[in-house]
Amino acid sequence: MSNGNLIDNNELHISFHTIGLVGKPRKDINLQMHKNLFQWLSERGYNVLVEKAIGERLGLPFHHLAELDEIGRLAQLAIVIGGDGNMLGRARILAKYDIALIGINRGNLGFLTDIDPKNAYAQLEACLKHGEFFVEERFILEAAVEREGNIIARSYAVNEAVIHPAKIAHMIDFHVYINHKLAFSQRSDGLIISTPTGSTAYSLSAGGPILMPQLNALSLVPMFPHTLSSRPLVIDGDQRISIRFAEDNTSQLEVGCDSQIALSFTPDDVVHVYKSEHKLRLLHLKSYNYYKVLSSKLGWLRNSA
Repeated sequence: MSNGNLIDNNELHISFHTIGLVGKPRKDINLQMHKNLFQWLSERGYNVLVEKAIGERLGLPFHHLAELDEIGRLAQLAIVIGGDGNMLGRARILAKYDIALIGINRGNLGFLTDIDPKNAYAQLEACLKHGEFFVEERFILEAAVEREGNIIARSYAVNEAVIHPAKIAHMIDFHVYINHKLAFSQRSDGLIISTPTGSTAYSLSAGGPILMPQLNALSLVPMFPHTLSSRPLVIDGDQRISIRFAEDNTSQLEVGCDSQIALSFTPDDVVHVYKSEHKLRLLHLKSYNYYKVLSSKLGWLRNSA
């Protein structure tokens, strides 16, 4: 399926036999939700696996503890408790597996975490018991660093891959190739390559466009370019981006993935960014409306006179 496609949930909810609880709260007080949700799901007959580091802090039985990869292999649904940062970190790993993710928002913006913690149990009941949900597939990126013909580092990104100098207050000169053809050269603080999912994140703050989740597209957003003619560029999502660097650049460069993982490289290396074969499967409440999310999170709503 392509980016943004919906998966029919016809009787899908009855296949949720094993459910994973993942996500690290910022404050220990939020651990109580993990414990309460573990008990709530267990009482309803689900086999519950809890991310090991959290389960150990809660003192849960050993057979209910699992690493993320194990949860990806064994569970059909993962409930992510936390903000978008928690969702991004878990999604990069769980996207490799045939598992759906839904988030309970314990963070700030919550573009990727649908469930309101105040109504969490009622909303989960609607999903798990009555099947009132749909699953949306979104593509993710893969970033790879090539040195002398060999890939020396790679990582996934749900939101964006950002090319930038390792030290602040440095600019870089680079050339961007799209499907092996030179597209443009630039001198700037860096370049943001964003998925539609990430178009409301770092890309948006840098002046990039908002892309609807169902689009098969990437946006390339320059960071403080040294020319007024430089503008964000939207390209087909299946195109491969390669970036080469001028020799006089600073020797310490990085490609950041979701602002959580940094791959170091030198000006002699080539950075490739392209659509991954893995997909993020987001489970949404039946009432989910992307435009409503945008209006709420970005303050577009106005009180009527």
